[in-house]
Order: sequence, then C-alpha cells, then structure tokens
Amino acid sequence: MPFECSQCGECCSHLGLVHTIREEYGDFRYLVNNEYTGEKTTVTVDPDKILLFDDRSIFAERPEACPFFRYDRNGAKGYCTVHLTRPEICRDYGCWRILILDPEGKRAGRVMCQRFLATEDEQLRQIFDEQINHIAEPDDAAWDERLIRILAEAGYIVQM
Repeated sequence: MPFECSQCGECCSHLGLVHTIREEYGDFRYLVNNEYTGEKTTVTVDPDKILLFDDRSIFAERPEACPFFRYDRNGAKGYCTVHLTRPEICRDYGCWRILILDPEGKRAGRVMCQRFLATEDEQLRQIFDEQINHIAEPDDAAWDERLIRILAEAGYIVQM
C-alpha cells in the first residue's frame, strides 16, 4: 500500500521538541536546529503560506507542535509552512513503519519511528500496552514478527 498523506498533522504535533528556531533572519527566513542531531537548516516560509504561518493559534492546542506546522482555517488539514525548504529529517519521514488495520480493513493504528504506536483504537492500545510495549527484543525484525503474530491473533491486519 503506497503512502498517501492525509495531512492529519500527527507527524508534526511533537516536532517542536526536535526543531527549534535558533535565529530569525527576516523576510520569513529562519535558522532551525535539530535538538537531537545538532543539524542546522535555513528554512523559508513558502510564499503561499505566509498568512497561515502568521496564525499561531495552533500552539494553544498543540504546544509541542513544530514551529512551522499550521492547520487551515477550519482545522481540517495540516500544513508545513516551510515545505519547500524543510529539514532533511522531514523530507525522509514516511509517516508509518507498520500499518495496522482493523478486521474491516480500516486504519486502526500505525507503528511510527521504531516502536511508537499512534492510535485512537482503545482495544489496540490495550493490546499494545499489555502484550507488546514491554517486549525487550533488541532485534527490530524479531520484534516486528511478535507484534504481527499478537495482532493477527486479535483479528488485526498488519502491513509493512
């Protein structure tokens, strides 16, 4: 299944912990620091997103959001306001490593990064917390196999 971004904003909702603005150059140009790697990137707000960027109301709801992430006026879609010049980590991001579907084939959750579960499915959350999250398997492939087996037994469909 090829990845299609739904612009939900989950990926950017906590990137304010990673990306910090180190310097403002003017003309909507900024120096951004990756707090984990120390990588610095100069970004510029996309010309068609300047008005969106000026609206900082998102931070009341999502205080850890990336400093360049915004929702449209009705809050339906999220936008990277520096998409054209975004940092490399954002360019490489694939949204999910493992996709989890419920028995009807609807998205129930995703394993993001290495072993982080993003879900609103309470049953999936419970299974993950009770049977998967504590697995101390250093090998990612072996961990993935155990996750797939546990979720398949519970009726979920797993795609990688």
